[in-house]
Amino acid sequence: MSTISIIPEPQSIEIGDGHFIISAATVIVATDEAKPVAEFLTDLLRPATGFDLHVAEKGENAITLTLLEGDESEGYTLAISETSIRIEATTPAGLFYGVQTLRQLLPITIESDDTISDVEWSVPIATITDAPRFAWRGLHLDVARHYFDVTFIKKFIDLMALYKLNVFHWHLTEDQGWRIEIKKYPKLTEIGSKRSESPLMENRHQGDGKPYDGGYYTHDEVREVVAYAAARSITVVPEIEMPGHAVAALTSYPELGCVGEGYVVRTTWGIAKDVFCAGKDSVFTFLENVLTEVLDLFPSEFIHIGGDECPKDRWQVCPDCQARIKAEGLADEHELQSYFIRRMERWLNERGRRLIGWDEILEGGLAPNATVMSWRGSQGGIDAANAGHDVVMSPTTNCYFDYYQAEDKDAEPPAIGRYLPLERVYQFQPIPEDIDPAKAHHVLGGQGNIWTEYIPTSDHLEYMTYPRAIALAEIVWSYPEKRDFSAFKSRLNQHNERLNLLEVNYRPMKDDD
Repeated sequence: MSTISIIPEPQSIEIGDGHFIISAATVIVATDEAKPVAEFLTDLLRPATGFDLHVAEKGENAITLTLLEGDESEGYTLAISETSIRIEATTPAGLFYGVQTLRQLLPITIESDDTISDVEWSVPIATITDAPRFAWRGLHLDVARHYFDVTFIKKFIDLMALYKLNVFHWHLTEDQGWRIEIKKYPKLTEIGSKRSESPLMENRHQGDGKPYDGGYYTHDEVREVVAYAAARSITVVPEIEMPGHAVAALTSYPELGCVGEGYVVRTTWGIAKDVFCAGKDSVFTFLENVLTEVLDLFPSEFIHIGGDECPKDRWQVCPDCQARIKAEGLADEHELQSYFIRRMERWLNERGRRLIGWDEILEGGLAPNATVMSWRGSQGGIDAANAGHDVVMSPTTNCYFDYYQAEDKDAEPPAIGRYLPLERVYQFQPIPEDIDPAKAHHVLGGQGNIWTEYIPTSDHLEYMTYPRAIALAEIVWSYPEKRDFSAFKSRLNQHNERLNLLEVNYRPMKDDD
């Protein structure tokens, strides 16, 4: 029997003697809400085995998917005997995760596109009981600096699903590009999706002289991605940046800025002083209209509004912003940003959605129901959780996958800087000790972030993401007592062949990792 290698590590595994053999006569048994997961399993098995397994409501020699009465848990039980495989859960998501575990128990050649006639499609007898530690198990992808097409986005989502990650944070707008169609404001993509050049990879202060027409996602493409993710138990959370990181929008509609003219889609990285004007009601009308279309496309409870890295230079000298500060009785420009976020939060809350933003939204006073994504270390998340706000932990110290993976930077592809090895990702503690234990439930989970200033291609993106995303997946699924980095590396080594067959350009572990 091959060594069991499941990532994330399940809560409980009991291995028996013998195997269940999947054959052309095997039936997948499922009813009602379990049927979509059954069809997913059929589609997964067909290319490698050559078996077009039938989904039925009963049968012998069966893989049975059963939805039980109970709470909305993502947990599952997988029970394998010589005569049957049973996956039970109280939600379709739980069934889906049971299928992903079953997938990892099959021969790795299951991922091949070719039928392999001499492979015995056997699964070891086992009983696995499992459930995630955290509800938010996310990966963020910046498609604004560099655009990635829908085909790659689907591959990105498939890999997330394999390792039970369940939130795809889609960073769609930036100073350097606007990547989502907004029908009411066509200039956002006609103008805002393009820039005249990009910084050279080897010198961020020098342009490459090459126009970048990165493209954007149409409404139909967004719906396609959202549905594809939902079928894999993944929620897509869109990010529409405000009030900063808005130069692509200002270039498209200059009246939305404090200066009102002269904007150019940014061709360098870093932070721009030009931001949305907080003193003009027309800005809020614009953002509400944009979000109206966004809400129609994304059913996610959470809508990410950014809120990070918003310089106050323009607001300090803008008559409209200063009038807003006076009219609202605000102390300064920091409270003006808080006013901006609170106003957008009220609008979202009225429509049954929740606002989430980077930890700068704490500055000037946090909006009443806002959720904080803590990136500048963990302190923002600690402060927010202790104050009774929900948080997602995503600190640079453990979760920024655009950092180098080796201290010898010359041996690695270009990166934004700093150093984040695999082991440091695995050391991530989503609930820091400084959070009051009575408030620990406010930590929804954790997330890895992939910023693409220095990641122009899908191969480069996969190299930066994997295997670090696999380590993160174990951290946000499994409990601390299950962690052992040496054991994790051993299991990860067995996944390399799986990643090879899935054509993932991952970074192989080195001797000093």
